[in-house]
Amino acid sequence: MEVCYLFGLLFVALTAGTSGDDGQVTFLSELSSKPAQKLSKYGWYGNVRLQRFHIPEETAVARWLFSVTKGHSFHCGQHNVTIHIRWGAPPVINPTGLVFPNATLWSPCLSLSLPVTSQSSATFNLTDPAPGDWYVAAHLPEDDGRIEQKGFPSCSYFFQPQLSIRRAVDTPVLQQGTVLTQTAAPDRPARLKLYVPEFSSSVSVSVANCSSGEAAGSGNCSLLLRLGSASLQQGPLTVNCSGISCSASLSNPPWDTWLRVVVESSQVDRNVTFSVASSHTVGCKPKSTGLKADDDLKKLNGSSTSTGNSSVVTDAATLSNQSAALGTPLPASACVWSIPVLYEEVDALSLRFTPVSGPNISVTDARPTLLTYPLHTQATGGTLNLQLTLNTTNATLGNSSSVVACLSPWAPVLELNHSQPCRTALFGGYGVAVNNSVPKAVVRLPFPQSTTWYLTLQLTCNSSSSCGNTSVVSVVPEVFISACVEDCGPYGECRLLRSFSYLYAACDCKAGWNGWGCTDDSTAQSYSRQLTSTLLLTLSNLFFLPAIVVAVNRLYITEASVYLFTMFFSTFYHACDQPGVAVLCIMEYDALQYCDFLGSICSIWVTILCMARVRATAKYTLFMLGALLIAMSLQLDRKGLWNLLGPILCAIMFMVITWVYQGVRRRHCYPPSWQRWVLYLIPGALCALVGVCLYIFAETEDNYYYTHSLWHALVATCVVFLLPPKDKDREVLGWSRGFSWSWSWRPRVCGYTLCQSSKDELYTVT
Repeated sequence: MEVCYLFGLLFVALTAGTSGDDGQVTFLSELSSKPAQKLSKYGWYGNVRLQRFHIPEETAVARWLFSVTKGHSFHCGQHNVTIHIRWGAPPVINPTGLVFPNATLWSPCLSLSLPVTSQSSATFNLTDPAPGDWYVAAHLPEDDGRIEQKGFPSCSYFFQPQLSIRRAVDTPVLQQGTVLTQTAAPDRPARLKLYVPEFSSSVSVSVANCSSGEAAGSGNCSLLLRLGSASLQQGPLTVNCSGISCSASLSNPPWDTWLRVVVESSQVDRNVTFSVASSHTVGCKPKSTGLKADDDLKKLNGSSTSTGNSSVVTDAATLSNQSAALGTPLPASACVWSIPVLYEEVDALSLRFTPVSGPNISVTDARPTLLTYPLHTQATGGTLNLQLTLNTTNATLGNSSSVVACLSPWAPVLELNHSQPCRTALFGGYGVAVNNSVPKAVVRLPFPQSTTWYLTLQLTCNSSSSCGNTSVVSVVPEVFISACVEDCGPYGECRLLRSFSYLYAACDCKAGWNGWGCTDDSTAQSYSRQLTSTLLLTLSNLFFLPAIVVAVNRLYITEASVYLFTMFFSTFYHACDQPGVAVLCIMEYDALQYCDFLGSICSIWVTILCMARVRATAKYTLFMLGALLIAMSLQLDRKGLWNLLGPILCAIMFMVITWVYQGVRRRHCYPPSWQRWVLYLIPGALCALVGVCLYIFAETEDNYYYTHSLWHALVATCVVFLLPPKDKDREVLGWSRGFSWSWSWRPRVCGYTLCQSSKDELYTVT
């Protein structure tokens, strides 16, 4: 009801704000909401709740409403929810200030902090946002390491983001050579857009003939001209027009996209009328590659399907090889060397880009070499890797020469030198260089933006304008998308995460290692610490040996087999569950974990039922029925708290009922001996109670190896105390009282059984 009411308020407010007509553009309102998700304390990127929103073209205002609700009514204190926002890709965050892997570059995104008591909300407004996908990530403060049992009440917070936008639907289009007349009011700026084609080297927008009514002859209209959109990391180009005309220009504008133009008036209570025009220039355009313009469909398809496909690839590759051959001069009219690139999907979040001419790319000092890498939305959840290697086999660089590379989004940087920065008009790039002293350079970009990336290569010389004899060199650019940085190294595991239909990857570190690629060793565990943890968690299961001996001595063979099963699988499960290098897995981890959980709960189940002292038929029936139900519940929810407490409570209830029945029937407290209570039952119950409290309340990631080892010891010790004494009339597998090894075979004759008297060894017919 509260969400619906909130939607109603937003719709009424936005409709009231956009129902008026400003005479130029029409605005519409759109709302979108994501379901509430439970927040987690930050330990790694898997604890982050990621949501994706889409902002369409021509959006004037975007408003996010972030709501955080407390899940339980008991006091949890005040926590700050951190919210990160980024355009084009998920936010790369570092809330704990950890070290990133070498050659890993990232830019901080916008972060908001929202204090939460019971229910809190905050809004974030953005004017002229960049169109495309926006990502919102939220999490609680750093994890304190406490292990919370699933199903046990704990502090929970739920995060729900909502987005409302105000979008123009009939924005005027600025075309080259066309002049438009517009009017800007103080509260209604003039909005226009222009298309920037590929290979545009510059774009300019000019404003002229400015007039504002009574102040038409003053020559000062006070206009504010903005080119571009707001993306939080980069803002639009802003020019303050103080006269009757002004202009704004962008060098290296984004290619193949719509550019937003906003003209605002700072005149109070006055409308400003002006004329606006735009133009773009194409400074450098590569020659056509691949099929020629006059090739028809017959030449394209070929004589057969297989032959046609092969011929097309061969023609393109042949042409590329001819143009990219080492030492082959380019035509004088060519200003850029464009190399076709093969796009290959290897796996989820695994893409590889390969030049069709081969791995070696020729680079000259006369003109740049350009390679294009389109990245779709599905690839933004991984890591963009660039490895540039100098090939010194065919040519040798001078001491003052180097190959400069610039990897930039949206548009390439076609002029590379030591004074020219690696950035375009609105977006920054990433520059590297290789030479004789540094023959290899690596750049890693976690969560790259969804756009077309351009790699520009050129040979530069420091000594003079010419590089002498070495005018063409060969380099090997390797560009690929991987799920994680170097597969998280030896102390991490690359996890594939999902937010609805969007996939992304992150490193889950172990053994105290942290960071984006599990390379931060500030809290790493030493090998001795890892070995100690493994030995404690495995050898502590040897405390089940006394329980097995006592059970066998008292002829509880079934119970002893359950304890043996638990000891075996608990030992090897914890040997396989270790986070470091001291690991031993005899079978799949999931199978070991299941058998360990099953054996632990069944051990408690059979021990308490054995204490109930019921007839053998009823006891073994309950053994089997309980084992089947426990196996089913573990399959449904393996780590649920009630999978442990449920069988314990049911078994205790059954034991209490049988004890009460025996006490009423005998008119005496059951068990009747006070020594049994003082020396066995009370110490065993205390061991079990302390063990359960340690398991539920005291375990953390730092003390897990000794608190859980103590849990093993306490549970095994309580079995020794709680197992009832041997039944005087008990015979198992023919073993008579006194544990003698004589076989007792009782034949059946005509439906009757020959019974043996233990006192006077006379056979009687019953």
